Amino acid sequence: MLRIKRVPTIVSNYQKEEAEDGGARRGGGCGRNCLNKCCIPGSKLPLYAFKKVNKVVNGKDVLDCDNKEPPVAFLDSLLLGEWEDRMQRGLFRYDVTACETKVIPGEYGFIAQLNEGRHLKKRPTEFRVDTVLQPFDGTKFNFTKVGQEEVLFQFEASEDDEVQFFPNAPIDVENSPSVVAINVSPIEYGHVLLIPRVLECLPQRIDRESFLLALYMAAEAGSPYFRLGYNSLGAFATINHLHFQAYYLAVPFPIEKAFTGKTTNLNAGVKISEISKYPVRGLVFEGTGTLEDLANAVSDSCICLQNNNIPYNVLISDWGRRIFLLPQCYAEKQALGEVSAEILDTQVNPAVWEISGHMVLKRRKDYEEASDENAWRLLAEVSLSEERFQEVKAIIFEAISCLDENGSTTGSPGKDQDVKPQSLEEIDAHHGMLPGNQECLVLH
Repeated sequence: MLRIKRVPTIVSNYQKEEAEDGGARRGGGCGRNCLNKCCIPGSKLPLYAFKKVNKVVNGKDVLDCDNKEPPVAFLDSLLLGEWEDRMQRGLFRYDVTACETKVIPGEYGFIAQLNEGRHLKKRPTEFRVDTVLQPFDGTKFNFTKVGQEEVLFQFEASEDDEVQFFPNAPIDVENSPSVVAINVSPIEYGHVLLIPRVLECLPQRIDRESFLLALYMAAEAGSPYFRLGYNSLGAFATINHLHFQAYYLAVPFPIEKAFTGKTTNLNAGVKISEISKYPVRGLVFEGTGTLEDLANAVSDSCICLQNNNIPYNVLISDWGRRIFLLPQCYAEKQALGEVSAEILDTQVNPAVWEISGHMVLKRRKDYEEASDENAWRLLAEVSLSEERFQEVKAIIFEAISCLDENGSTTGSPGKDQDVKPQSLEEIDAHHGMLPGNQECLVLH
């Protein structure tokens, strides 16, 4: 189990609102050393240049690196090392390593975390929650306003198809780099943001290029403990500037252990299954061909949901080989007064991590009373009804069309019976966990 040093945490000056800062300063940019054009000229940041993945395969071979050692271990040495450096420098709103966390006994092993201060210190939502596609608004908070010291490194494809690391690389303003930055309101150790083409100021909506970048990051990390997540507008994204979240958690997510059934196979080497016997209905995409084929199938499905104003969340797991697409309706139910007062009182916003089974709880009462039943009851409010889910699934399948350029069918239906997931022991062994009694395993 990962050992984490606990350090005092203070609020960074760069996390304060501009109004508190007395406005922009003259000379030397705005004085905040931000990522905007006022401060970018002449700035340098570390650059991790990744090798593009050729094929979706298992385990350590996922990068097809010809057994060559990369110049820096991506996850352990770079991402986590840089993240701990920012923790030591006091750039987070609170100390997440002091939060109590436990695995709840039960079939799926929901994970509960007590984080009493996050909802008070987290940046509030500044846009409508009933519209998935909204234009970027530069007057609202966005990631060009963060301090450059919150950025861990630039993340770009290598020009010569070899993994490279440059500790002090210029920022290419013309080509708008993608960056990895800390989440200043973390919910777990190593919680970061992947911000594609940050200077282009893209709104929070998935496109093919950005989603493929997220899969490259998952593959490059090369660890089953590292997952990426995405929240659309209306599904508890709080910033309308394109970003993915990611963090390191050394236990399986409950959704990763869920049954699947009703499969459809696409000719591009992508299998799509329905999640079953889990409180939130959704689809699982698994790839056996190229990473780009898998990315295109998922991103086209997301684009379909966006165009139909259907909020959704995405979890990327297993080195980018398995992706969960989860349309949801909690905000809509909340607006219609259809969510019980008991659940509303928990103040839980069910975004991708909560839906996947990592429950971030705001009240000690909810944490102490956490159970499989309570987690299931809350997440059931997030899910589409069976009838509505089948309608949405049909819309998705029509959008990705299962047709080739000649109009012929490229996919074939699979069997409808549920597929049993791996046992907890098998999953823990796969993830490198030690066997033992799992009664409320305390992580922090």
